[in-house]
Amino acid sequence: MPDALCEPTAAGPLAQYRAMEDATLAARIEGVRRRMGERLVILGHHYQQDGVIAHADITGDSYQLSVSAAAREACEAIVFCGVHFMAETADILVNRPEKLAARGGRRVTVVLPDMAAGCSMADMAAIEQVEDAWADMGEVIDTDEITPVTYINSAASLKAFCGRHGGIVCTSSNARAVLEWAFAQRRRVLFFPDQHLGRNTARTMGIPLEEMCVWNPLAAAAGGELGGVARDQFEKSRVILWQGHCSVHAMFRPEHVDAVREAVPGVKVLVHPECSMEVVDKADLAGSTSYIIKQVEAAPAGTSWAIGTEMHLVKRLEQQHPEQTIRFLSPVVCMCATMYRIDLAHLCWSLEHLEAGGPVNVIHVDEETAAWSTTALERMLAVS
Repeated sequence: MPDALCEPTAAGPLAQYRAMEDATLAARIEGVRRRMGERLVILGHHYQQDGVIAHADITGDSYQLSVSAAAREACEAIVFCGVHFMAETADILVNRPEKLAARGGRRVTVVLPDMAAGCSMADMAAIEQVEDAWADMGEVIDTDEITPVTYINSAASLKAFCGRHGGIVCTSSNARAVLEWAFAQRRRVLFFPDQHLGRNTARTMGIPLEEMCVWNPLAAAAGGELGGVARDQFEKSRVILWQGHCSVHAMFRPEHVDAVREAVPGVKVLVHPECSMEVVDKADLAGSTSYIIKQVEAAPAGTSWAIGTEMHLVKRLEQQHPEQTIRFLSPVVCMCATMYRIDLAHLCWSLEHLEAGGPVNVIHVDEETAAWSTTALERMLAVS
């Protein structure tokens, strides 16, 4: 146990931890890791700060991390250095019925170091909005024609919605395979919460923009017909995109691509498919976070890259590959502010309370939501 577990004070539960030097916090974090051993797994998403990543047992994309943690039989607790929906997915996968049965009913505790670490994209599609949209669509077309597809970057309630309505989850890596499956089931797709991933993926499948529309939940809430979409456009649309986006990837602009090509002859532009269609069209390559990392790792020395994704990952790639020239695509600082909320103070605070038997910020998805979410996730696994 640590020499002194810092308890809540009038200044807040984290005050004493925030007053500590980073070196002290790092030492205390490592102390918990050492004492808990294989019972503890710390997951670090690629977009986390380097100081947090240094303490992660596994780093990766959100879904990858949850799957990896669920495979560790000795694990009793997961501390997820990511955002809220990621911790929900970890709780769903690690505590699904067959896993609980194998552990004699014992749940794995999942902790999010800072409960304010959310995702602006996920927040753009609330379950109430999606349910209202589904009802509104049903007044114009038969919703049995629609397969709902939610990006992994969404709340558990939306994954459960897809599970209940014959839908599925996708990641940025398998979005095309998932959409192909969805169209094999029904004529139309409702894709949420990120319009850009949906549009970019559908275009690679040959679906024209004329057969897509964007549903604006705010327009619907204000009394606008069909989420702001003209009825004739809605009726001919095969892909109904939700008006959501990633605040990080929306920062990249086509002119950024033009500028870097002019400044760096021979540069390769590599972007995430959450970027707008105009940026993806101008880029040399587009793919998931894992895809971006693999492209850089496989490139020969001397390659020049301009990368359009979260800044912490780009800077980390730059440090790891000094043999290449790697730069951030945008001239504007562009990081995931909610990921950045998790720092050494939050990590140390949550770990020490976990070790002491009084875990804070526990993520526990209710049984029904978890069951329907698992259904949607299992459909994805069968496709991938």
